This record gives sequence, C-alpha cells and structure tokens, in this order.
Amino acid sequence: MNNLSKYYDVNYETNGIHRVPIWRIAGFALNNLATNCYMFIMMYVAYYLTGFVGVGTLLAGSFATIMRVWDGVTDPIIGLVVDKTNGRWGKNRPFILIGNIILLVTSWILFHVTHNLPEGFRLIFFFVVSLIYYIGYTCQCIVTKSAQSCMTNDPKQRPLFSVFDSLFSMGMYMGFAIIVSRLAKQYGTMASTELFHDLWVLVAIVSAIATVIAIFSIAPKDRSEFYGTGETTHVTLKDYWDTFKNNKAIQMLVLAASTDKLANSAKTGAVTTVMFAIVAGDIAINGTMSMVTGIVGLFVGIIFIMAIAPKFGQKQAVYVGSVGGIIINVLLILLWVFGDPTSMKGTTSTVHWGYFAILYVVLTCIASGFLALSGQLVIPMTADCADYEVYRTGKYVPGMMGTLFSFVDKLISSLAPFIASLLFALIGFKDKMPDIDTPYSTSLFWVGIFLTYGLVIFGLACNVYAMKRYPLDKEKMEEIREKIHDIKMGKTSSVEE
Repeated sequence: MNNLSKYYDVNYETNGIHRVPIWRIAGFALNNLATNCYMFIMMYVAYYLTGFVGVGTLLAGSFATIMRVWDGVTDPIIGLVVDKTNGRWGKNRPFILIGNIILLVTSWILFHVTHNLPEGFRLIFFFVVSLIYYIGYTCQCIVTKSAQSCMTNDPKQRPLFSVFDSLFSMGMYMGFAIIVSRLAKQYGTMASTELFHDLWVLVAIVSAIATVIAIFSIAPKDRSEFYGTGETTHVTLKDYWDTFKNNKAIQMLVLAASTDKLANSAKTGAVTTVMFAIVAGDIAINGTMSMVTGIVGLFVGIIFIMAIAPKFGQKQAVYVGSVGGIIINVLLILLWVFGDPTSMKGTTSTVHWGYFAILYVVLTCIASGFLALSGQLVIPMTADCADYEVYRTGKYVPGMMGTLFSFVDKLISSLAPFIASLLFALIGFKDKMPDIDTPYSTSLFWVGIFLTYGLVIFGLACNVYAMKRYPLDKEKMEEIREKIHDIKMGKTSSVEE
C-alpha cells in the first residue's frame, strides 16, 4: 500500500479513508470553472438572439429553456457511458477533453457564423449547432460531479472542493462581469458582434487552460482502485429510475440544488442591466461592485465553509447557509426598496460610497458567504450520494449520481431564462431586452428585484425543506465509509442492512 501511495501521489490509509494532495483538489475544481466560462457567455445569448438571429424576447427566453431541457436529456445517456468507461485513460478524463473541444468549436460557430448567414436560415442553424454544443457541455460538466467520489472520501477534504470552486468561479464571474461592463460601454450596446467576439476569445482561453490543469490534477485518482468497492458495475438506463426512487439522499439534493440553480440562472445579463444601468443609473457600477463584493464575499464564503462544513458535516452547513441567506436577501430587498440606489452613481468616480453603497456591499458579502454554504457544497455532496448508493446496493455509479442530479437540476433551472423573458415581455419588452439606454420604470424595478432576490429566497426555502429530510449527516457518512471498507475487505455484503 505504501508503494501504491507513492506512485499515485496519494495518502491511502487502511481504515478506508483515501486522500489526495490539496493542490490536486484545487486543480480539479478548475473543471467546473471551465464549463462555467461557457455558461457565462450563454447568460447573454438573448442579446445575440434578439439582435442578430431575429427572434423576439419571449422566443429568445424559450430557446434557452429548450436547450437546457436538451442538456438535461443528454445527461442520463452520457452518465451511463461514463459508468461503463474504464480504459487506459480512466473513467473521467476522456469526457473532460472531448467536452471542452466540442464547446470550443461549437461556441465559435454560434457567435461568429450565425449572423453572417441569410436571415431566414439563422434560427435553425443556431438551434442545430446548440444541440451539439450542449452535448459537449454535458460531457465535461458531468465529470465535475462523477469524479468527486474517487478524488477523496475524507470528510474533511471533500468540502475543500467547494472552497476552491468558489474561489475560482466567483473570481471568474467577477472578472468577466467587469469586462462585459466595459465592453458594453465601449461598443454602446450589449447586442454587438464585436462584444461577443471579445468575450468568446476570453472564455475559450480561460476554459482551455482550466481544462488542461483539471485533467492533470485528477490523473492519479482516475483509476479503478478508487472506484467504489473497486469492482466493475454493470448498469442500464432502467437502473436510473430505481436509484432515484429509492435513494432519498439524491432526491433531496436535487431539490435543493435545482431550485438554487433556477434562482441563479434567472440572473441574466438583462437583469444586471436593469438593476445597475436602469435602476442605479450606470452599468459601470456593476463592474466596480462585482469586484468589491466578489473579492470580499469570496473570502467570507471560504471562511464559512471551512468553519462549518468539516466540523458539522455538509448537510448542516447547507442548512445554516440557507437560513442565513434568506435573512440577508430579505434585508437586501428592503435596502433597494427604501434606499436610494442612484446614490451609488458618483460624479468624479465610478461609485459614490454613501450609505446605500456601503450597506449593499456589506449585505452582499455576507449573503455570498451563506450562499457559498448553501450552494457550493452540493457538488461534493453528490459524492456522498454515490457512496450511499454503494452502501445501499453495492453499485458504484458516480455517473448516474451526477446525471440524476443534473437531469432534474437542468429541467427545473431551464425555466429561468423563460421566466425572465416572460416577465420582461409582460411589462412591454416583447421585441428586445432592456438595454443600458432603457428608461426607468416601476415595473422594471420590481421585475429586477424579483429575479435578483425573490427567486433566491424561494430556492433557499426549498433547501431548508430538503436538508431536514436529507439522510446523510456526519454520523451516517462515517457509517457508510466503514461499510464500504468492510465490503472491500470481504467482511460483509454490499447491501444496506
């Protein structure tokens, strides 16, 4: 075992807990950043669809919903292939590489070719290429979840993925938000082919670098020695229903994560435009605020995760984060309703640091900490669900766990662009999305408030409900690890007693 530990650069202990160097957890977390980069550019796809493909606002929102549904439909198929894969390059690495290549090529085609085609052909072309695009997204995204269980089963290490994922993803969103704000000012509109070209170049480079690092980081753990009991599992599509029906842990995790994703996905580029360009009076405020709240909020989130998750378990951490998040988001709504957001607009600087700006930063940073607890931990928690399935049935199906999670998650969150577009259409924006030169209205304000904070509160309330019924607390996970170790040692059967 010592030779194995040296060769794989891991610390494998005979008590059934296998670990990995911290830097490899950090490196693998970049796989999620790689897919989040492409998710970020798709947050602004409605501007491209209404500006260059020739569709209305409601249809643009519906298109995004259809694509997310398709993305969810491909999950079980890709997950099944992942569970059946165990070749020279492991179970996970081939899907990381193939997925990123597909994303790179198809995204370039979407934003560089479509607007040069005859107008009547653009929509069908964009639709067909998008189908392929989301297959690539599924291939790479599913590994973020499926590989969690083979990276480490140490309860003190698994939450570290969320720390690094928060660090990288929030840093990426913060930086990209600043860049988009500046590009919007530079080109005078969000509906600009030059803006989408510049954004695509940035996304492609960052995502490719992150992908290479993620593949290198997971390499020594992407081996059968770290796949559940170490035995090959034979599964079919029929096993998906049985697992979802009987694995209560994945049911509750899906409920919590999908409603969170619904809220986060509703915060489209148009919502940001409404809150800062229209309500606050200057889109550049968003760039500055994103930088400040992103940096501070990031470290608040890391502190919250490190202080609560390893000590009390991931279930309790999500519960605490959800309750705290509800309280802070209610306070943020009250700030926007009774405060003066236009006071953030400075005369000689980007932001005027009055009471509104200071309270906004403080509350948003605290909210980021709670949301990190409630949202970022759900990815390593899929590994707990995979271990629970081994404990329950003896089957190691991380791909199935990841795709069951993603399938329902994407189906529900796919409604977000439609909800946003529907609300904008209902208040008069049927042909185009609100832009930086759109005048203020009370209806825009309340739609922005609902999409920014209201849906978040709804998602967090669902988290509270789910975590009260989620069976995998700290003590249960210890029992599961011991049972899996006994299965490997041949001391007991594979089925939950």
